[in-house]
Amino acid sequence: MNKLKYNILGLLCLSLSGILSLSSCTDEPSSENYYTFTGEMASDYLKNRTQYSEFTEIVQRAGLMDLLSTYGHYTCFVPSNDAVNEYLKNRGIGSVNDLTDADCDTIARTHLVNNMYTTSEMNQDRLPTANMLGRFIATSAGMDENENAVIILEGLSKIYFEQQDDSVENGIMQPIDKVIEKSNNYISDLLRDNPKISTFYKALVATDVVEDMMKVEDESYDRTKYSKYYYRSHIWSEVAWVPDTKKYGYTVFVEPDDVLESKYGIAKGDMKALYDLACTLYDPVYPEDVNKAGHSFDNLTDSINPLRRFMQYHILTRYTAGTSDLTPMDVNIGVVKGAFGFEETLINPSDWFHTLLPHTMIKVEKLTVTDYVGRGTKGERYINRRYDDTYRIEGSHIDPTIESDVIHDGLNGHYYYVDDIVAFSYDVQNIVQNTRIRMDFSSVFPEVMTNGLRFEGDPTQDDAQGTPDDSATPKNGRNFYFPLGYLDGVSFSNCSVVLRRPHINFWSWQGDEWNLFGDYDFTFRLPPIPYSGDWQVRLGFCAIETRGVMQVYFDGVPQGIPLDMTKYLNSDLYIGDRFVTDESPATYDKMTEEEKAEEQKLLKNLGAYRAPRSTFHFSPSSKSYFVGNERTYRRILCQTYMDATKDHYIRFRVASDGKQGNNNEFMLDYLELVPKSVYGVDSDGEMEDDL
Repeated sequence: MNKLKYNILGLLCLSLSGILSLSSCTDEPSSENYYTFTGEMASDYLKNRTQYSEFTEIVQRAGLMDLLSTYGHYTCFVPSNDAVNEYLKNRGIGSVNDLTDADCDTIARTHLVNNMYTTSEMNQDRLPTANMLGRFIATSAGMDENENAVIILEGLSKIYFEQQDDSVENGIMQPIDKVIEKSNNYISDLLRDNPKISTFYKALVATDVVEDMMKVEDESYDRTKYSKYYYRSHIWSEVAWVPDTKKYGYTVFVEPDDVLESKYGIAKGDMKALYDLACTLYDPVYPEDVNKAGHSFDNLTDSINPLRRFMQYHILTRYTAGTSDLTPMDVNIGVVKGAFGFEETLINPSDWFHTLLPHTMIKVEKLTVTDYVGRGTKGERYINRRYDDTYRIEGSHIDPTIESDVIHDGLNGHYYYVDDIVAFSYDVQNIVQNTRIRMDFSSVFPEVMTNGLRFEGDPTQDDAQGTPDDSATPKNGRNFYFPLGYLDGVSFSNCSVVLRRPHINFWSWQGDEWNLFGDYDFTFRLPPIPYSGDWQVRLGFCAIETRGVMQVYFDGVPQGIPLDMTKYLNSDLYIGDRFVTDESPATYDKMTEEEKAEEQKLLKNLGAYRAPRSTFHFSPSSKSYFVGNERTYRRILCQTYMDATKDHYIRFRVASDGKQGNNNEFMLDYLELVPKSVYGVDSDGEMEDDL
């Protein structure tokens, strides 16, 4: 057996770094051990140690022992007999024999994860892979009674220091001192039961927003109706599956009672004071509603009521199990130690999310740029922050703490404490969000994150080009395709919609990409903009010879000439040999600011922009920046007036001549919504920033 020990300082440094190592995803038994095992399996580990006999019986009752005796790559959290007996006592149960088979199944699957993780890789606030019940296990760094550094699960259960990282042929065993329990309560119940946030919960009930957080799962969705989908993207022959589930979820940002009282003088439970605060925040944003009946304190459930709007804006329409989900995935692979695809010295990794308040989003960013940390903490995450040479809006800090006395993660949601008000205020609308909004397409659709599809698999590994791995548990992870009706705000015909899992070496921002195949006619609802005005909508993608041509429509109106995804920036369609090809930033950075501005204006007139300077793909030994790649660029889909109070839609319709390339293959990588305040600067001879 391999027992890895870490000293206190080393483990705490790993935990505080917030960097996810993905090397475990490929730790598998060698091929000669498949079903002819020479070493100890997870099942043998349990059977051969009497101190785990109670949990062993639970696993057997659950019918999972055979699974743990065959090939796989599991992490098994193993509670001792003392831990199981304490759990049974707390539930008023005499022995394991008194548990039902359903109880045993739930307990066993809670402790099993279909991936391998050492303690050094448990350095964010949740495991990257869900357990066999589809729930994520919270992790944090701590100390045991002997002052050894340990990993704590769900705020209570500790991994035994002397026995951590026990390797078996098909996984890693992690002995623990308490049974892991995951709440099956709704997120609304968890908020109700926390006495530290009673004012917030009272407002949820008073405004009836609590009733908008009750969806859990679409039980009519049946993945067994759909077969695997085989396709070819560029040179890769691949296979995709439909998602296993269609769950709904919510993420809630909560001001504790003490924050409301100390910063805003709002006494515990004082709804009138909280309403008055909401009026000061929302009346400047919605002045036309101030004198309407629904605005008054007597109508807190009305859709235009300031307090209802205040509460709605605290809630994302997606589930996130930990703060690491709120910004792009961190990796620790070779030259990259940070957010996937972000040059963190240039730009803070950020993401944008819809809220329950109609036509609004929240921006979340992780602080990485040293010059603009302000009073914040580097590596921590903040809501609606704008801190630069012009503005000093600090935003609200998201507390990643995993508490032992209250539960934050429920059946359909998760909540976080924040240290200041979260609101769609005038300054948020007109300063913080008056910026270029860049979103990976996997952020655009909430269902992707809620159902755990975004960061699937091992991004360091490519599948074989000839024969895709279509086994039940593919070695490197799964790609997904989406049945009609799965993604809200999306309609399509005559095509397949595929999400390709992340790869570090693909010319795709954050490693993943979306592909359309067939004679597609695809329409999706755009993310909301913060205010009405003139906006550009841009598509980031990689041009490749196997792709096709499409016509774009905005709200049903065709926009300009078709977009040909086989044309590079150094083609005659754009600027030809004037475009210097170099995937390191060195050549581009040798251009003067005047030359960059001139080129940007020329490209803009042709409906295109270089890719951002802060984006890249990489191998373990080097980064390749998109700004110098003739294939990776942005096209303007439309430039038009947009009403912030309405939904807007982009439609892509195939315009290829026959079955061009790989079945008219069309790529969606990332989306940009850009206000005139940003894209219009070149009319004055300046340049839009190239980050």
